[in-house]
Amino acid sequence: MVKKAFALRIDAQMLLALQQWADTEFRSVNGQIEYILHDALRRAGRLSSVADMSMSAAIEPAPADLAGAAVEAPCPTAPRDD
Repeated sequence: MVKKAFALRIDAQMLLALQQWADTEFRSVNGQIEYILHDALRRAGRLSSVADMSMSAAIEPAPADLAGAAVEAPCPTAPRDD
């Protein structure tokens, strides 16, 4: 996928909110904006299936989006039942 660069004028408070949101999901602000736009386009049915597949592969979900997918490792100091 070829990415195009462009300038975005955004309110300072909105940028701060995006930065905080991106930080909690371990993304850059740019990555967070891409994720939000992709999700909005997908929900609105505005993406072709080919574009959706290529964008989904390029934008990985944040760890917070993988709720329930993580497997908790056993504590190495916990007593074992052997």
